Amino acid sequence: MNNELRLTRNAEKDILGLRELTGQATIELLALKQEPLKGHPLHGSLRGTRALDFSLKGVAYRAAYMVLAEEQVCLVFMIGPHEGFYQKAEQRAKGLRM
Repeated sequence: MNNELRLTRNAEKDILGLRELTGQATIELLALKQEPLKGHPLHGSLRGTRALDFSLKGVAYRAAYMVLAEEQVCLVFMIGPHEGFYQKAEQRAKGLRM
């Protein structure tokens, strides 16, 4: 099964901010098209979302995303280094919930 990969406007800014690492980060994210549950489930206020862990040039990064099963979409809403990631992801996730 092939899912569509979508990035929110904020996530697009995040990935472009990685500059020379943008290509490598994109390759990591594309894995979600084949394996939408590749990342681990998050808890607490981020329940219902997942995080994909990957490393770029020895630095740990995360991508927070939601799997919209009915639409067959992985919606990435944040990409960034591990430090301070979850607090920022909580703020962004609030904006996505309806």
